[in-house]
Amino acid sequence: MNDTKASDHTSGVPSNASIAGHPLHPLMVTFPIAFFVGAFLTDLSYCSTGDPFWARASFWLVVGGLVGGILAAVLGLIDFLSIQRVREHPAGWIHFIGNSTVLLLSMISLILRWGDPAAAILPWGLTISTVVSGILVITGWYGGELAYRHMIGVVGHKGK
Repeated sequence: MNDTKASDHTSGVPSNASIAGHPLHPLMVTFPIAFFVGAFLTDLSYCSTGDPFWARASFWLVVGGLVGGILAAVLGLIDFLSIQRVREHPAGWIHFIGNSTVLLLSMISLILRWGDPAAAILPWGLTISTVVSGILVITGWYGGELAYRHMIGVVGHKGK
């Protein structure tokens, strides 16, 4: 474990999932977030137009979000389990549980969409993509709290 004193938040704690000191988890979350929010938007587009293109787009955005999200989750889990400071704060737990919920709901969404992407959008596909997007706003906020307030994944920084 590379945690200094767990309750000392005046210095950064480097990520254990990094390359050349650069944490990988923040890098990997950008695409899954964009894909899951994109699925919400394409679900809305399908509801507005009835064009099956949007249903197919939603399906593939959920697939891409899950693939990228699972990779990001593995990298985040490495830090969650190996850095005590992450687990000390509610922000770490909210981020972990919320993003796990996003992946679970998205897996359910994918299963529902599998046979007929258009039929799955109303009501469940749109409902799930709305909830997933809302959760991502919250977990993104708490991920920022971990990085900027609690200095997780920050190398060589001394706070005030």
